[in-house]
Amino acid sequence: MQQQTSPPAGTSGYAPVNGLKMYYEIHGAGKPLVLIHGGGSTLQTSFGRVVQALAASHKVIAVEMQAHGHTADIDRPLSFQQDADDIAALLTYLRVEKASLFGFSNGASTTLEFAIRHPEMTDRIIVASTFSKKAGAPAWFWEMMSKPTFEGMPQVYKDEFLKIRPDTQALRRMYERDVARMQSFPDIPDEQLRSIKAPAFIIIGDRDVTTPEHATEMHRLIKGSRLAIIPGGHGDYIGEITTPQNSTLVAAIVLLINRFLSEPTDQ
Repeated sequence: MQQQTSPPAGTSGYAPVNGLKMYYEIHGAGKPLVLIHGGGSTLQTSFGRVVQALAASHKVIAVEMQAHGHTADIDRPLSFQQDADDIAALLTYLRVEKASLFGFSNGASTTLEFAIRHPEMTDRIIVASTFSKKAGAPAWFWEMMSKPTFEGMPQVYKDEFLKIRPDTQALRRMYERDVARMQSFPDIPDEQLRSIKAPAFIIIGDRDVTTPEHATEMHRLIKGSRLAIIPGGHGDYIGEITTPQNSTLVAAIVLLINRFLSEPTDQ
């Protein structure tokens, strides 16, 4: 009954969730897989080079979070906890009882919070290029965040935002709110990470905003999780829009993700 009343593949729309009109797209068919983009990004800038490959074997639900892309901002703080609750409300709206989540960068922080706050709705999680505590990022990252400038925001992010919504004030506001959220990044307590029961796959680049040591720490805290440290930088392995395109690498990571998503749950 649930599958018959949820929107068909190849659709897009806006869901009323927690006072927000959240944009979503549905691609493919199969078990549901939610894609959650990074900060300052859209679903296309984060996942444009993998969404169709993932949709070949899953019902991909790709979203844009508060203030990003098609989803307009509203008067409330940005937080990863609120984003997680918005995803839960979206799934309820779409009549999806349980889903896997694939979050990149800020979207991976949201994914961790979703698994902590909504375990009954969590099938599996893929946590890509994020950290659970400030100490998990290298010093250069926090030095950069201490003196950010709008001019330093990648131009391709600005272009993609303005292509969707030609409002420079909204773009600048989104940038400022994302920066403020990262500057006040709250550590996730270790006991909350230990509480995650869903199968988890942690992915980073070896030159990422997450140190390999911290990725290994998260791997040890989330029981039974899998870990991949891939040569490259932030999002190289999924062809994130600011990275060089390496179709061989991206195809290999999609294979690893699909293998993880199809593993028996007792592994």
